[in-house]
Amino acid sequence: MAPRSSHIRLLAFALLCACGSAAERPATPVEEPPAVFAAGPEAPPYDDALRAALEAAWRALPPGYAPRTRHLTDAGAPRFTNRLLLSTSPYLRQHAHNPVDWHPWGDAAFEIARRLGRPVLLSVGYSTCHWCHVMEEESFEDLEIAAFINAHTVPIKVDREERPDVDAVYMAAVRRFQGDSGWPMTLWLDHDRRPWYGATYLPPRDGDRGHSAGLLTVLRRLDEAWRTQPDKVDEVGATVVADLQREMDSARGGDVDAEAAIQAALTAATAAGDETWGGRRGAPKFPSHLPLRLMLREAHRDGDAGRLARLTLDRIERGGLHDQVGGGFHRYSTDRQWRVPHFEKMLYDNALLAETYLDAWLLWGDEAHARVVRDTLGFLLRDMAQPGGGFASAMDADSLGPDGERQEGRWLTWTPAELSALLSPEALRLATVAYGIDEAGDVDGRALPWRARPDAEVAAELGLGGASELHEALQELNRTLLAARQARPQPLVDDKRVAAWNGMAIAALARAGLALDEPAWIAAAEDAAAFVLDEMVVDGRLRRSWRAGEARHAAMLEDQSHLARGLLELYSATGDVRWLDGALARCAEIEAHHHDPATGGLFRAPDDAEALLVRERDARDGAEPSGTSVHLGNLLRLASLTGEARWRQRADALARSLGDTLAAFDHALLALAWQREGPREVVLVRPDGSSDAALVRAVVDAGLAAHVLVRVEEAEVDAVARRLAPVANKGALNEQPTAYVCTGGLCRAPTTDPAELTRQLRR
Repeated sequence: MAPRSSHIRLLAFALLCACGSAAERPATPVEEPPAVFAAGPEAPPYDDALRAALEAAWRALPPGYAPRTRHLTDAGAPRFTNRLLLSTSPYLRQHAHNPVDWHPWGDAAFEIARRLGRPVLLSVGYSTCHWCHVMEEESFEDLEIAAFINAHTVPIKVDREERPDVDAVYMAAVRRFQGDSGWPMTLWLDHDRRPWYGATYLPPRDGDRGHSAGLLTVLRRLDEAWRTQPDKVDEVGATVVADLQREMDSARGGDVDAEAAIQAALTAATAAGDETWGGRRGAPKFPSHLPLRLMLREAHRDGDAGRLARLTLDRIERGGLHDQVGGGFHRYSTDRQWRVPHFEKMLYDNALLAETYLDAWLLWGDEAHARVVRDTLGFLLRDMAQPGGGFASAMDADSLGPDGERQEGRWLTWTPAELSALLSPEALRLATVAYGIDEAGDVDGRALPWRARPDAEVAAELGLGGASELHEALQELNRTLLAARQARPQPLVDDKRVAAWNGMAIAALARAGLALDEPAWIAAAEDAAAFVLDEMVVDGRLRRSWRAGEARHAAMLEDQSHLARGLLELYSATGDVRWLDGALARCAEIEAHHHDPATGGLFRAPDDAEALLVRERDARDGAEPSGTSVHLGNLLRLASLTGEARWRQRADALARSLGDTLAAFDHALLALAWQREGPREVVLVRPDGSSDAALVRAVVDAGLAAHVLVRVEEAEVDAVARRLAPVANKGALNEQPTAYVCTGGLCRAPTTDPAELTRQLRR
């Protein structure tokens, strides 16, 4: 693929460089539009129907709506309003008052481009992306740049979180143009939606931020290329699409050596590991750069992997990536030490890390890991939970400073003077010593709390009686700091609910609620699950996202599979068959609409979704576990739960479809490692009205032993057995809660003794 990508970059570079003289063309004069619903400079005027729609959307805005633009009338109304006001996406609405005449993705925008004979300028990002905000403020709010965009292109905005299928296809194209990728993503498309030039962030003008060519120059050069070299534009677009299709067609399955793939993944992880700070060597650092959950499951077999996983989790827990005051995790660390992050908080990162730390606690019993689970899920329930159930997508990196300008991480950082005014002398000393607060600061001269020194050393310096007393003192300090933080201008919360990410949150809350005996977490998982099933399933089909009363966009493979997994975990935690039925429906939808008969694998988008340049197969696990990996785990779990061979057969076929790429799917390897252990079906039967809590605790005490848990009242055994064969003919002994541990249909002697149950699971 490298030679083809190099060829594409050369073609695109030739287009850009051949038109260097275009940078000298004078900018079009800009006139101030007179009305709230005026189009941006040089944009075609709006017709009556569009004006009426914008007016209706404006009237429906909540009280106190603040247009996100610097282009305001004396009365504070926006000078420009575009079609993005009609969207429900928070990211698109952020751009609704740019002078750029943005369109949403769809046939209408491409038809306008065809009629006007212009290329499409495609900009892809998401609401909590710091560099997306930077490009907006520098370029899309710039009247000269906006006028050129409006006069020479049809600009389209896409929220990558709503349309991951669009994002993935064009991100693959950007990698071919420049070798790397990221957000914001900026591409030029022809009328057939083929990309012929692409980049990520571009500064506004030449020389800005060290770039030789800024966006305005690139726009001018590519406008000339579009007008004067149509054959070359067509060649680049055709070459990119052919290369993308070639990659999709190259997918080949084969025999799977799961053991070898697991060992290869662990060997690669430990070889790349940072032996001092954990994670992968170098910076930036993402927790997902290592297959941490696989490393934890294999720690008893591979001591090096276990040690690196523990070091990584301990370093992350103490660093600035972990919000020491409010709980939860930021996106990634900009440095090797996990000290200074990019500050956005994503629902999926926090749900996944909560489960990872839960696994660590189940493996080692370290209370520090349980504390992380508690404060992470506490953050989700405090700051991300939405009315009616479910969780918001993300929290922005930026918030307003005292000068009214957005600053990254402003609401989370401190100066010694601020702390001195807020805290008692004793609390101030605790913050200074434990959190490393000093005058130098970490972010724009402001300090971010992190715990660089060992707890015992800090406790000794402060005269405290050890680590436990230190943590009690820090909890009290954090309550004060959090209250002061909450009084500051808060970052935007993207309150759209995404099915996949809510599925991850449901799984984390259900598992942790069961393991740490937190019924409120299980109740929150049930509320979220009920919301998704009631509000985001339309005519029997799951939708990707929900906001403002509207479920939108076709669910992707990851939406179906992560939701199914969350529902399976919730079923184990509650025994409510509604969640089991919901999981079965999601798996059936995957098999009906995502199955690739040619390879046995899975397509990301359903077969009746919008047709894009290519239909993408799941490439690999990344920041989020792929839908393929998660579905594989669900299939194996259903095989154990139901006793039906079809689920195991389908899992085997899916694993074979990955062939020699299996090592790139660490969550698929996690599922296969679980299966290799010979998972046990644990059926807990309780007399009506009694509690099986002691037996549940025994299951938790078995740690990471591979199992599936079914909890059922004795009166419901026959009804549940119609769905789950392992439940058949089970009863409560001597009118006491009774445990049955089975493997492949063969069961050990039933027991009412929790200690015996733990022993059976550990054998």
